[in-house]
Amino acid sequence: MGDKKKMVAATAAVMSYIKTEEEFVGMQPAIVADSADFISRRVSLNLWGISGRQAQMQMRGLMQMKAFYKGK
Repeated sequence: MGDKKKMVAATAAVMSYIKTEEEFVGMQPAIVADSADFISRRVSLNLWGISGRQAQMQMRGLMQMKAFYKGK
């Protein structure tokens, strides 16, 4: 039962961190639009890079889950 609580707490922390980062990235164009030098500070997102990183993180998560359950 203790391991399950730890897993839930860790997952909640990671999801909270990801949500915070997504909100920050979503707000950046609004923050930049307020500045006088908007064109020089334009933010571009590399969607392929984000997708690849997300896939890596998901695979690591699956490997860690397997490490917790050790072949049941």
